[in-house]
Amino acid sequence: MAKNERINNNLMKKIIEVLKEFLKNEGRLVKQFFELQGRFWTEIGSLFLGWVGVLKDGTAKLMYKQRGRFSQSFVSVGLALLCFGVIVFSGQLEDLIRRKENTENGGTNYLILAADNSQGGAETLISNLPKGEITEYRVQNGDTVSSIALKFGISIDTILWENNLKSVDSIKPLQILRILPVTGVRHQVKRGETIYSIAKDYGVDAQVIIDYPFNTFNDDETFSLTVGQDLIIPDGIKPNEIITGTREVAKTVAPIPGVVGEGNFIWPTNGVITQKFSWYHPAVDIANPSNPPIVAAATGTVITAGWNAGGYGNYVIIDHGNGYWTLYGHMLNNSILVKAGDKVVQGQRIGTMGSTGRSTGTHCHFEIRRSAGGEQIDPLTMLK
Repeated sequence: MAKNERINNNLMKKIIEVLKEFLKNEGRLVKQFFELQGRFWTEIGSLFLGWVGVLKDGTAKLMYKQRGRFSQSFVSVGLALLCFGVIVFSGQLEDLIRRKENTENGGTNYLILAADNSQGGAETLISNLPKGEITEYRVQNGDTVSSIALKFGISIDTILWENNLKSVDSIKPLQILRILPVTGVRHQVKRGETIYSIAKDYGVDAQVIIDYPFNTFNDDETFSLTVGQDLIIPDGIKPNEIITGTREVAKTVAPIPGVVGEGNFIWPTNGVITQKFSWYHPAVDIANPSNPPIVAAATGTVITAGWNAGGYGNYVIIDHGNGYWTLYGHMLNNSILVKAGDKVVQGQRIGTMGSTGRSTGTHCHFEIRRSAGGEQIDPLTMLK
């Protein structure tokens, strides 16, 4: 029995020794295999890079010898490839950009106010408001100028003037009409005209033309114009034309303490309303060349006071603590009498009417907003 155990032990030892030797030899072979593989791919890479170098040197020499004869061809091919890429991928890029913007903006259509008291605040308008382009409309059976005006939210006169129609009965089916984005007139700038002379011709305040967001100027400080450019004159009246619709007469208002409207707001100053609330001008403009004082429309806390580079000039924002903010823009330089953090009472003077920022004349740009979300409200609905 003991003899058999010794034989088995010796046999196991020999088997283990053989396996060790086998594994040792196999490991050596695997190592050699990977070394050979590495050497092979290194030589392949060197050979490829060598050919790249040869081609590069050959191309450089050829271009040098031909003294740029082929350069235009290379440029043309490059531009062709670039144009092809833009055509193929522009849709995808635009979609990605739109998705990114929607994600960053949280899908809101409201005005977002970021008040920086040290610099007077900054504002960004994120909106799905109408575009500034003139659209074309094909007249359908049963259409009238009145129904088309109602459909696009503009006046009958606007359609008549833009399409040189003699009367409301001058349209016919399949006719193409040019539709302005707002009630008013389109004007092509002529030599020698200024924003002020054009405003006078069409019976509006120059500020109305400035505030329309799709009108552009050579200089945003002097509002200089280019001969031949088109301007939209919101609420403009074409000279020497009979008005088909009705127009509201400018209204004079004054801050009368104790006379308040819904929301407990009083008029912030006195003067003539030169521009009312609209989607592109969410405020009322109250003009007075005598620079009257501006007062707080309601009791509250000043949350911004100072200069705004976005167009308001010297301005003040007051949080009234009841879900509303008010904003007072274009104040006279060095006239602001309050600072951020001050408590003000209704009727307290906060500054003086001026013409700072994106302004063409002395007036107060007055806004009422809901403090949650920045929704802007027509002040005339709150002050009546």
